[in-house]
Amino acid sequence: MSFGLPQILISFKSKAASAINRGSRGIVALVLKDASVSTGVSVKEVNDITQIPAGLTAGNKDYIEKALIGGAKPPKKVITLTLPAAAANYNSALNELETRKFDYLAIPGITAADAATIANWVKTQRDTKDIKVKAVLPDTGADHEGIINFTTTNIEVGGKTYTASEYCARIAGLLAGTPLNISATFWPLPEVVNVPRMTRDDYDAAIAAGKFVLYHDGEKVKVARAVNSLVTTTADKGEDFKKIKIVDIMDLRHDDIKNTIEDSYIGKYPNSYDNKLLLVSAIKAFDEGLEKDGLLDPAFNNNTGIDVVTQKTYLEGLGVSTSGMNEQQIKEANTHDKVFLLSNIKILDAIEDFKLTTII
Repeated sequence: MSFGLPQILISFKSKAASAINRGSRGIVALVLKDASVSTGVSVKEVNDITQIPAGLTAGNKDYIEKALIGGAKPPKKVITLTLPAAAANYNSALNELETRKFDYLAIPGITAADAATIANWVKTQRDTKDIKVKAVLPDTGADHEGIINFTTTNIEVGGKTYTASEYCARIAGLLAGTPLNISATFWPLPEVVNVPRMTRDDYDAAIAAGKFVLYHDGEKVKVARAVNSLVTTTADKGEDFKKIKIVDIMDLRHDDIKNTIEDSYIGKYPNSYDNKLLLVSAIKAFDEGLEKDGLLDPAFNNNTGIDVVTQKTYLEGLGVSTSGMNEQQIKEANTHDKVFLLSNIKILDAIEDFKLTTII
């Protein structure tokens, strides 16, 4: 009989208790080109405007300042990766980014061709390497939940007008600074004086096409709806995957569970049925914490257990006949160094659509 795993249980509960705070203070990565760097890539961590590197151009300093504004809160920090002004591509910065923790990437001034390359890189990180990063890119219809397709241009701020490419840093900071229990939908950008006006039908069409746009409501400029570029839904990726808030919560849950298991579980305990159940219990406790914080729907039976179907397939692949085994026997079967779990959860969205019917 195995004893409990107190450390992993405590770790999961601690992660859940701090979920909103960490989610509301994400990390922005900014890739810049600047004459102050002659070779390679210069990496700095900026927590506030006093830490912005002095040697950068005024334009690059402005991008960092815009990212630091954030949303409901400022981002936790901004990681700047500065390349030489004449750098032919962003490869060295991307290689560096693979070794660093961040939530949202922006590359102010990026061209359309390079934006497509970055979009493919993000897709590879998320879908192939299991690294859940996201990027805010200008006019990039990537049809993917990891890419925010920012398309508003001619953004007037004071006496300056920004393109979509130049203002992606501001949007990345806004999203990184939005708490997980609210949405960036209708979030105001008080520094913006004006943006091009569109009709309601035009806005609806843009949002349906996976475009992140700003609009002027007659008094202020704000986010129309916090959606990513995903348009094509599948059985595995439904409508919820279009919402930035939902994907942020999925990414946080994924990263917390993955990192805690790697730090506190993998290689440290025998792969017995009892220890599998203790891991299941720890994940359930984590999800209960997310329920309390309003990230998972408490009315739904959020649950995790052994993935019987996958485990059965694995056993049969080893030549083990499961035809005479019941479900419990399959659950308790020796799976060598493999653990197969299945979660069924429902993430809470924010209030975004409202209808009031008045009867007189």
